[in-house]
Amino acid sequence: MYSETDLRSAVEAGAISNEAARALRSHVASMKDAVPADAEHFRLITGFNDIFVSIGVVIMLLAAVGIGQAIGGAYDEGTIVRDGLQMLFGGALAAGTAWMLAEFFTRKRRMALPSIILLLAFVLGVAGATLGAAVAAIGPGDGTPDWIGGIIGACVGIVTAGAAWLHWKRFMVPITIAALVAALALTVISLIIAAVQPSEPETFVLALVFVAGLAIFAFAMRWDVSDPRRETRRADVAFWLHLLAAPMLAHPLFSLIGVTDGEATGVGAAIGVLAIYVLFGIVALAVDRRALLVSALAYVLFALTFLFREFGFVELNFALTALIIGSALLSLSAFWSPIRKAVVTKLPSDWRAKLPATELAAA
Repeated sequence: MYSETDLRSAVEAGAISNEAARALRSHVASMKDAVPADAEHFRLITGFNDIFVSIGVVIMLLAAVGIGQAIGGAYDEGTIVRDGLQMLFGGALAAGTAWMLAEFFTRKRRMALPSIILLLAFVLGVAGATLGAAVAAIGPGDGTPDWIGGIIGACVGIVTAGAAWLHWKRFMVPITIAALVAALALTVISLIIAAVQPSEPETFVLALVFVAGLAIFAFAMRWDVSDPRRETRRADVAFWLHLLAAPMLAHPLFSLIGVTDGEATGVGAAIGVLAIYVLFGIVALAVDRRALLVSALAYVLFALTFLFREFGFVELNFALTALIIGSALLSLSAFWSPIRKAVVTKLPSDWRAKLPATELAAA
């Protein structure tokens, strides 16, 4: 069995042409009555062995963290210092273990799900180790200036970004770019907070997160535009970048309305949530990425539940909400291509030329 990743690798290596790969995709789709070619393919598992290996990888990583924490806990120099040393040794051992396992399961075996887990474990391990080193070095926080927290966050971000870059150069796992960009966003946001020291940090941070989300979305579109037919690894990189940008855009907007803290108790707020979700849907259709729709689902469920309760459907409010949302998502999935074509045709011609084709299967 040849996966989508195998086809892309063959095209990149020059073993087959793009035209031959597209013809093969169309043939397999017609033979198997498969999903259309614009269904946002990305490789996760190819068989149960991926799950089997992933379970073993998680167990190994947990063991590495446990051993590291035991080593750090042996230095009884005070609670804060000990906690920092536990994070340092636990994160370092986890990162080292993830890198060594990736040499086989990612570099040689090219297993998708284990590679994703190992990448996440590596960057989180590096971040944890860096944070632990900073905590252990500073010690108890008595008399520590408030801006130190921002500097620590920036240090964690820049070290993690560097580690992610090394991982990308070695293993080329598509999700790595998203991890690198997230670390850079943490670095910039932390430095701005340390410099400004806002009086209302929560609102300020949400605004920065939203701006960072817009920047990441634009960066994801650069990867998408470079591969409009989604035939190479660049499309997979864009997928993970969109998945990162989506909650960074959705959460600040819905927090502004008051959904996240329970303050959105009016009909106007609920309608505002639905209006934002419709806007997200239009953008998702235009760029042919579903991440925005998924990231905002919880907020829409809250808004619809509130509306049904306000109009007297107290006992059935959740059931009716689930029915509407489920029906809408399934209908959108079934008719994604014609609906998307109707949206894209309304856009300027220069925009349409840069977006994925509306009928990739026939292209």
